[in-house]
Amino acid sequence: MALVAARDLRREGVPVRVLNVLKQRRTVVDQAGLSARQRLANVSGALIVVTGAGRLLAAAPVVLVDDLMTTGASLAEAARAVRAAGGRVVGAGVVAAPRSAFEINWN
Repeated sequence: MALVAARDLRREGVPVRVLNVLKQRRTVVDQAGLSARQRLANVSGALIVVTGAGRLLAAAPVVLVDDLMTTGASLAEAARAVRAAGGRVVGAGVVAAPRSAFEINWN
């Protein structure tokens, strides 16, 4: 998905790169059936950036890519890991999300 998007952006003259730099630091349980709070706790601290990638991430704004966003917990964890490595997350692209993902939670 990211490669196709990058290819299309490059055709339009946008200089983009796809970097596969996140890896799991620890095992997480299957997120199915977990509440938003449980999902956040499940993935909290689970991702790190591979050694040496911090320089690449710091060189340009970062857009995260995910196939499905339910509560945003995985994207939040990915953003945390990228920021911890010196990157600047400016957005995310997802293929699918439930309608509830776009509702405002005021709690």
